[in-house]
Amino acid sequence: MVLCQGGEAAAVPAAGGKEPEVPLSREDGAGTGQPCLCPAPGMEAAGAEERRVCGCCAGLSWPRCCTAPGTKKKAACPGLGLFYTVLSAFLFSVASLFLKKIEDVHSVEVSAFRCVFQMAFVLPGLIYYKTGFLGPKGKRIFLFFRGFLGSSAMILLYYAFQVMPLADATVITFSSPVFTSLLAWIFLKEKYSVWDLLFTLFAITGVVLIARPPFLFGSNVKGIEGSYTDHLKGTIAAITSTVSAASTFVILRKVGKSVHYFLSIWYYAVIGLIGCVIALFVMNEWRLPYCGKDRVLLILIGLLGLGGQIFLTKALQIEKAGPVAIMKTMDVVFAFILQILFLNHLPTWWTVGGALCVVASSSGTAIRKWRQSLKKAKQNEI
Repeated sequence: MVLCQGGEAAAVPAAGGKEPEVPLSREDGAGTGQPCLCPAPGMEAAGAEERRVCGCCAGLSWPRCCTAPGTKKKAACPGLGLFYTVLSAFLFSVASLFLKKIEDVHSVEVSAFRCVFQMAFVLPGLIYYKTGFLGPKGKRIFLFFRGFLGSSAMILLYYAFQVMPLADATVITFSSPVFTSLLAWIFLKEKYSVWDLLFTLFAITGVVLIARPPFLFGSNVKGIEGSYTDHLKGTIAAITSTVSAASTFVILRKVGKSVHYFLSIWYYAVIGLIGCVIALFVMNEWRLPYCGKDRVLLILIGLLGLGGQIFLTKALQIEKAGPVAIMKTMDVVFAFILQILFLNHLPTWWTVGGALCVVASSSGTAIRKWRQSLKKAKQNEI
């Protein structure tokens, strides 16, 4: 017999002492959490076991179970995951544009509104899946740091969007996969090859071309918004945001599938909201927008950010991570287009060169990880 639960399978020894070959089971992110007994290939179920109900297929008996040999799966629409990725990139880019249009609202207050929208979305899911609000005891410390670093990355990114060109801040955030590989090598002991080092150097080069420090480019830096001091502060905030986001990816890898993703987003929203409220009172920046336009933009930023997150999650559910990561570079394209059309700010050649370096490094990292995952999958099949 085969015991399958939540997308994982384990072989149970037969009466003769031999372990039957385990059929591949369906992966389910949410999972029902109810184990089911399904006859292994080549073995005949006896008596009542023949009609045992499968918990992972909404109560269907085994002959119609999703893990039954020869069961046909419904074909997914080709390219649907990539379409979701492009749509997610567009929604995130429009939300960033609206953030640039807000005049009298601090970036921390915008982040607080975003956290409120996420809490309102996640709360029904936590109640429906009965995950609780704290998570497993051994994972709470990881969830706390995931929430703290994730919300910090959001606040710093919003600040960078407000004080520097939209395309510049977007490009810097795209170096996140490179920093993720570096941090995974340090903390998770994952393999870090010469290619990874090369991609890291490319990403750093792209960031330097965008930041254009005076000791390399002189004191007269063109193509920036406002003063160079604000540009430098925005660059530092964007880099710190990128490293924080990469740290959250490493933490999520460490936690794995033992924690529901709704619970991870819940920690992100709650800790982010608490941190934003404290920071706003300390800075004395908490106030409702005076202009009705800013209030509408705040609501739209929350809705668009939530929609972008939903479509990105759906894309990762039906498409491999490699193609999604590559297609997500459309964020940079949309940022350049929106900046030119609605902000009347033409990017410099330094920014374009930096964007090419960062996109090349992040795409190279994604392609390399994708090929490694395909190679491991083929080895497991053999």
